[in-house]
Amino acid sequence: MVLHGQKIHSLHGEGGSPSWTTRTRSSAKTDSQASDDEAASEVLSHCSSASEGTSVAEEGTGSDTVDEQAQQEEVEDKLKECIDNVLDKSAKTRQVALENLRLAFSSKMLFDFLLERRLTLTDSLEKCLKKGKGEEQSLAATVLTLLCLQMGSGPEGEEVFRSLKPLLINILTDASASPVSRQSCAVALGMCCYIAAADLEDLISCLTCLEGIFSTSCPEEGNSMPAQHSPLLQTLHCNALQSWSLLLTICPSSYIKKILDNHLLKLPLMLSSDNVNLRIAAGETIAVLFELARDMEEDDFYEDTDLLCTKLKALATDSNKYRAKTDRRRQRSIFRDVLHFIESGEFHEETIRFGLECMYVDSWVRRRTYDAFKEVLGSGVRHHLQNNELLREIFDLGPPLVLDAAAIKASKISRFEKHLYNSAAFKARTKARSRVRDKRADIL
Repeated sequence: MVLHGQKIHSLHGEGGSPSWTTRTRSSAKTDSQASDDEAASEVLSHCSSASEGTSVAEEGTGSDTVDEQAQQEEVEDKLKECIDNVLDKSAKTRQVALENLRLAFSSKMLFDFLLERRLTLTDSLEKCLKKGKGEEQSLAATVLTLLCLQMGSGPEGEEVFRSLKPLLINILTDASASPVSRQSCAVALGMCCYIAAADLEDLISCLTCLEGIFSTSCPEEGNSMPAQHSPLLQTLHCNALQSWSLLLTICPSSYIKKILDNHLLKLPLMLSSDNVNLRIAAGETIAVLFELARDMEEDDFYEDTDLLCTKLKALATDSNKYRAKTDRRRQRSIFRDVLHFIESGEFHEETIRFGLECMYVDSWVRRRTYDAFKEVLGSGVRHHLQNNELLREIFDLGPPLVLDAAAIKASKISRFEKHLYNSAAFKARTKARSRVRDKRADIL
């Protein structure tokens, strides 16, 4: 199997997200929603219980092994049923099956199970993407991303990506397609290419496609204000920009130089967008480009640094009341970090803890990569950081740890100890906030 790290190295070497009609409408809707919720959580609950059973090595008796095997078989039976239901005649049944697969793939490692079923599932996802509408296409694109993540960067992952790449591009560039499905296809194209692109040609073609999507949010020549789009299209442009930024992190230096020349003048103009997520995506992408340029020891790659810092400072101190409070807080926090990095070259390190391990996010490239996987995996990202060889290779975590029962038991803290820790943290936080409030009162 070709490891992702080796693939990145070779690339660099080139250039130095129907209703049912039974009984009465209200009762049918209630029953349908309840059954859908139960179905959507059933596989996840089986997967999580099986994961717990296999991750903790009990001081084993034979019955424990038998129970684990029975659980595993039950999970696989549920997944086989879901894979079959992806081709069901009912659109609602297909969507429930896709949602179950999404939950299962994001919460558990299933490489051995999927290895012999990947072609069948890939064909089923292709039919959903071709014939489905809106939400079904969106779910199919997400499941495809997770399937590629499960298969890894070897021949199996490449095969999945190559077979559905043209279809993802067709949906993404089709203006008549559902914006929701195009949003998911933008994420899927970026993630699958990052994981399984076989050569530089695949990488460049995906970058070009994504650039064609988000560039419509850039101001036209002679206009300093970004073009106005609907919120759904702005979300599409944001997803495309984030996927594009992710792929930049594995580009050869020769291509990065072209990007610096062509895009560092356009991206700062997107900071004026009326969509907070698009502004943040543009700011983070600028930080990634600055970091890549400095890593290549490029001099004078951007001349208007003072003007850029003025824009970033305005966003980092934005207090406009017409923006939502949570949006203002998130925007200020991120743009403070971006401004600090542009001015000083320093990155605020973040620590990600999972199980007995931790990972340090100490650069904008690493942060963009982690955020991309976290967006796709959700709460399952920590499980994959512990057990997925692909993610452990990407983040330099080494082989998965093998722990015995004693080590796992020693790492756990009791509910009472958690309560004490939370109480102490609450008191410390209250004191710190009180001091800040006192200073504000003195200023007033």
